[in-house]
Amino acid sequence: MIFLTEMPLPPYPQIAHHPRKLARVSLVGFILTFILARAFVFMIMAREMPNFYFFLHGTHVHHLNYGIFLLAGSAGYAVFRHPTGRAAEVNALVYGIAMALTFDEFGMWLHLGGSYWQRTSVDGVIIVAALFALFGYARSIRRFEARHFRAFAFVAVAVLGFACVVYRAGDRLGAMFGPKLQELELSSSP
Repeated sequence: MIFLTEMPLPPYPQIAHHPRKLARVSLVGFILTFILARAFVFMIMAREMPNFYFFLHGTHVHHLNYGIFLLAGSAGYAVFRHPTGRAAEVNALVYGIAMALTFDEFGMWLHLGGSYWQRTSVDGVIIVAALFALFGYARSIRRFEARHFRAFAFVAVAVLGFACVVYRAGDRLGAMFGPKLQELELSSSP
């Protein structure tokens, strides 16, 4: 009787794609999906387009649930099928779309029953997009030279300064538009 540990494993297929390219594909899917999701939600709440939210026994099924199912499918496909080439790029795109659908409602993970327009969601989306961009465009750490570390330090300081500006501007924009968006959300569908 042959035990599973004694069976030879098939070799992994050669990777015919570069991980940085896949990160860039995911980034594109992520950003476009986030923009479209926000635009559709705003237009539905403003009654500029039909309400095509999915309701199950009176409960609104949020799009983060679609993202969770897509994430599960994308991860399962990546783990069990080891896609290469075009299939890997399509899976990376699906992964980016799923991440956007899920992180667009990140604030609702933390504050169940909270508003869709929470600042936390936008902050989460910015962080995920930045990570995709870092993985997609940064050089490998093994290939860093002294000039790269100096450039990294400069960029890190600039990004921290930009983050402070964005945070303060976000607070001001939230104070200006937040009540209007919450009123719009409350006046729209359940």
